[in-house]
Amino acid sequence: MNMATVYRTFNSVEAQVIRGRLEAAGIPASVRNEQSTLAGGAGIAGVEYLVDVPEADAAAARTLIEEAESPESPA
Repeated sequence: MNMATVYRTFNSVEAQVIRGRLEAAGIPASVRNEQSTLAGGAGIAGVEYLVDVPEADAAAARTLIEEAESPESPA
C-alpha cells in the first residue's frame, strides 16, 4: 500500500492528535519517527514527525486537517 504524508510537525503530541482525528473519521493513519519520542511524550529536538495515510485517502485527510485547523472550526 502506497502511503502519502499529509501532516508534518516537530511536536509528537500534535502528530498523535492529528492521527487520532483521522482515525476517528475512518482514515487509517500512522506517525513516522514516533520512536524518537522520549518517555513522558517529549520529543527529541529537531525530529520531524510525519503523519501518513494511504494515498487513496490523502485528499480527504488533508481536507479534514484543514477544517480542524481553521479558526471557525468547532474542534
